[in-house]
Amino acid sequence: MSALPAEKEADTKIVTGEIRASYVNVFQPRMNDLSGKDEYSMTLLIPKSDKKTIADIKAAGAVAKDAKWGRNVPKGVQFPVHDGDGEKPNGGDYGEECADHWVLNVRSNYKPGVVDANVQPVIDQSELQSGDYCRVSLNAFAYDNKRKGVGFGLNNIQVLRRGDPLGGHTDASSDFDTVKASNDGEEW
Repeated sequence: MSALPAEKEADTKIVTGEIRASYVNVFQPRMNDLSGKDEYSMTLLIPKSDKKTIADIKAAGAVAKDAKWGRNVPKGVQFPVHDGDGEKPNGGDYGEECADHWVLNVRSNYKPGVVDANVQPVIDQSELQSGDYCRVSLNAFAYDNKRKGVGFGLNNIQVLRRGDPLGGHTDASSDFDTVKASNDGEEW
């Protein structure tokens, strides 16, 4: 059950414009080292030119923050959207794929629904990989534990189109040429 009244919960849910998926882990849960829980997750690379998605994220975050703290918002509340042209929150630079993008990490304890552009279920894990383009449904929430901040839960994903793979992964057929079998009997 949600901690927010129904009218506020609707204001914390958004659907992004077209984003680029990175660190896609949405078909099998993976252990989160910080929480010790299995989670589904991905990183959203949001083009800086998509002003609507960023405005919607900020608005949903503000509603979640207001629902949690009202007028008594504590100092130092963290917001999870970072500048891909800048430095990572924990230090170091973002990769070149993040240039001219906002970066947002999202998670869920529940397996997100994944559909294609025709809203048909995506079952084959190879149909959504890091580098592909999609839209994502999110919910903003505020938290107050060791740190205070706003986070975004991952609901569902709509895969729109393939993109160049991120992380240097290539298809095996692009790495090799055809080789004729040798019959000279020589072993390695």
